[in-house]
Amino acid sequence: MDKIHEPSQFKARITDWPMNERPREKLRKSGPDAVSNAELIAILLGFGSAKYNAVDLAKKLLRTFGSLESLSRATLSEIEQTDGIGPAKSVKLLAAFQLYRNLQREKAERRVENFRNPEQVAEVYRPVLGHLKHESFYVILLDTSLKRIMDLEITRGIMDASLVHPREIFHLAVKNLAKGIIVLHNHPSGALHPSEHDISVTKRLVESGKILEIPVYDHLIITADGFYSFKEHGLIE
Repeated sequence: MDKIHEPSQFKARITDWPMNERPREKLRKSGPDAVSNAELIAILLGFGSAKYNAVDLAKKLLRTFGSLESLSRATLSEIEQTDGIGPAKSVKLLAAFQLYRNLQREKAERRVENFRNPEQVAEVYRPVLGHLKHESFYVILLDTSLKRIMDLEITRGIMDASLVHPREIFHLAVKNLAKGIIVLHNHPSGALHPSEHDISVTKRLVESGKILEIPVYDHLIITADGFYSFKEHGLIE
């Protein structure tokens, strides 16, 4: 992590620095690998504030959130609570982090031939769900070749049985001629094991799928660092 120095007074503007020390010029001359995280963030911010130049403001952000990963998972309002960060700067940062997640998902999707492999499914949806601070429940509709027809977010917030109802999920499946489904949700806490409620909801969905002859192939729990497959652990036959 970049060493953080809290400025006791306004630091010199970056435009007053020697040319070879300015983040943009350093990147142009030596490439992005030669630029620190704080300098990369400073380039995104564009300019500093009344108290901090852009580099010191970037260092303050990294210190406030503790790591680049924690900063990448922050919400708009959390970033804006940092002194010197307004709506324009926070939106730029969120856009940059989301572009990276979109890239990760795009790369993962190119490797997926079908949705039979839970590890590949998790790779595709970790950039979608792994960073969230609220629970989000998704359904993936599949054709006969286990290829994705579409995916949909069913609910967000605490996963409640009244919200994750078989009627809504299988209505979507029938409407879109799906031959099977995979459901997945995230655990913002990072816990990989299912709760009793997770297991109960899954059983209801599996039983409903059997009646409608639209099987539930798996239920995945996604976290920032891993996944849990109900199928692999014998909780779905």
